[in-house]
Amino acid sequence: MGILSGNPTEEPMHYGEVYLTWSHLLANNGMIDLYQGFYNHAGDEDLKKLIKEGIQGIKNENQEIENLLKANGIALPPTPPERPEANLEEIPVGARFNDVEIAAILSTDVSKGLVICSTIIGQSIREDIGMMYGQFHMKKAQFGVKVLHLNKEKGWLLPPPLHLKAQNKHE
Repeated sequence: MGILSGNPTEEPMHYGEVYLTWSHLLANNGMIDLYQGFYNHAGDEDLKKLIKEGIQGIKNENQEIENLLKANGIALPPTPPERPEANLEEIPVGARFNDVEIAAILSTDVSKGLVICSTIIGQSIREDIGMMYGQFHMKKAQFGVKVLHLNKEKGWLLPPPLHLKAQNKHE
């Protein structure tokens, strides 16, 4: 029996899996910090709920990634301390992120998250890692739909030019 046959959790991680999962955990730690700051800047209550949901989703991912790395003897990246909550009215207007900016960044982060999950799925040879990232991908896509709906509902979505009528090129 080869080294990569049998129980995937007993197989060694290859360097790419180590690097990508460790880097993803590091990036997630930074996103939690950023989103905690965004929570302090957000004025819209629906957006604040979505930010909290995003933070919790990232924390759930982090727990699974940390368990994987620890089980494989890999040191964890640093984690910034939790940000305290702040009063929006105490943040100077010129220094505030506005709700439209925050929602746009959430949308962009979902897109980036889907790409990193797909990358790790494609590069993993351990089925358990690929499956874990498949679950992350699905949850990110579901969160992305919520962000999209919020952007549409609030009028924050800035679509590219819309193609409303097909041009007949033979006329």
